[in-house]
Amino acid sequence: MRDLWIKRMISKMVMIGFRGEELPQWFVEQVKKYSPGGIILFGSNISSPVQLGELIKDLRRCCSEPVLIAVDQEGGKVSRLKPENGFFPLPSAAQIGEKNDSAFAKRLYQAVSKELSDLGINCNLAPVVDLAINPENQVIVKLGRSFGRSAKKVIKYARIFCDALHEKGIISVLKHFPGHGSSFEDSHDGFVDISKTWDPEELKPYRVLIREGRAKMIMTAHVFNKRLDSHYPATLSYAIIKKLLRDSLGFKGIVISDDMQMKAITDHYLLSEAVTLAVNAGVNMLLFTNQQKSISLEDIVEVMYEELKNGNIKLEDIVESNRMIQGVLKNAL
Repeated sequence: MRDLWIKRMISKMVMIGFRGEELPQWFVEQVKKYSPGGIILFGSNISSPVQLGELIKDLRRCCSEPVLIAVDQEGGKVSRLKPENGFFPLPSAAQIGEKNDSAFAKRLYQAVSKELSDLGINCNLAPVVDLAINPENQVIVKLGRSFGRSAKKVIKYARIFCDALHEKGIISVLKHFPGHGSSFEDSHDGFVDISKTWDPEELKPYRVLIREGRAKMIMTAHVFNKRLDSHYPATLSYAIIKKLLRDSLGFKGIVISDDMQMKAITDHYLLSEAVTLAVNAGVNMLLFTNQQKSISLEDIVEVMYEELKNGNIKLEDIVESNRMIQGVLKNAL
């Protein structure tokens, strides 16, 4: 009985996805057994507002406890709820930054927040607060995911987006800490080193939004920066998460990893190594999107449980992450 109790606590530290517009039976069974802290939905799960609404109702029926239902609804190319499928057409962050009209941005972000709320989505993996430092950046700048080069502008529009989400009881997630806008490579595809291109100015949006109380959750990037940690990428780095984000910037909220199935992680670390390093670094929630290769919730939980039994992960870290996640779930719709 104690084993299952611990495993369910471990599961609370997982946000997991699946493929298809209907719930796979294996997914339903494992959700019922372990009760994950979050479920992420992608374009492959969504075809229309009616279908998505029913899918979310099904998800909530099979979850015995409150859960984060999350999407990446940034706007523009990174919109899981696409206008061609009948959803609100949200411009990209770059388009909003270029227009530079606060009232216009507020109307848009209030509209998309209402849509998410009406559907039952209570966590948006947005806004992106990366600075558009490198014009050749493939994963942020080229996709129009940044509000601009200026930290002041990024803060201005991230603030509006966060406020609109929070007014509807939706948790916002700032990303990608400590900054992905100066990179040349994409961490989806492999190792990304920003040691020579990263600018400390990239921390400014986090510093300001944390101070203002607008940062509820922050997503880490799988980027390597030897100026901050000579051994590990940010998601696995105690120096970057605990020392910089927690101690220096004063962040008290939930740290969620970027997808643990990206090649920047899987090409260099075993699953057991990656989850252990992440948890010990201070990550509270581990994201497994299951969009390319699938891994079961049970497999993740069992690996983390073995690491706990072997003394590589501390029970108190699991308990503390659960406390924080439950606190966020209480305030979400």
